[in-house]
Amino acid sequence: MKILKKIRPIIERELQTIISKRGKKTMKPDNSYVSEGDLHMDKLVADFVKENYTSVQLVSEESSKINEIDLSLSEYVITVDPIDGTENFVSGLKEWGIGISVYRNGEHYESMLGLPELKEYIFTGEKIERFESRIHGLSSSLTKKELVKIEEGFEYRIIGCCMYNMAQVVKGSYEKFFNPKGAHSWDLLPGLNLALENNLLIEVENKKYNGEFLQPTKKYRFSIRNVR
Repeated sequence: MKILKKIRPIIERELQTIISKRGKKTMKPDNSYVSEGDLHMDKLVADFVKENYTSVQLVSEESSKINEIDLSLSEYVITVDPIDGTENFVSGLKEWGIGISVYRNGEHYESMLGLPELKEYIFTGEKIERFESRIHGLSSSLTKKELVKIEEGFEYRIIGCCMYNMAQVVKGSYEKFFNPKGAHSWDLLPGLNLALENNLLIEVENKKYNGEFLQPTKKYRFSIRNVR
């Protein structure tokens, strides 16, 4: 039984506490922030996983050590990015999100994209309102040199939150979202699988994506596009 929807009321109940911790932050070795809000959300998810799953491997962006995952060692493998877009979060912006993806016996089982302050969630199996757009979403990791190479003739947006961008392309509010520099599996798996469910065109490392698990020890270049 799919149960990720059960985590939404937990997040909503704790949201003001999470928001209150956005100003308490430290710098990680990669020059990105982690806040006490990230850690609070990470614990909420970890506790939820312990209460609802038995044979499970949990992979979080905030894990102290990231290793290659052997899918055969547990029934479930769950990836989580507790707060994606931490720079936005600590800056007081609402465009930050949480992403969770569940694999069961080596195959995708369910995923969730959540934008808590915007009160927007997308779950596996849920019918969503779809839009048509000409906007292309860009990763905030792109450099000035890379940005000047971007093709003309489209509307572009740089938001600084992969979960936000993924949600928009899944809904059709973006025509396309891509990142030629790459992102980790906890950033990608929820959006990739929800995009696959909604019949978008997806490439990971220039190959068609079919729902396979992505190891957390590397970054993956990707492109997601709506079919007009």
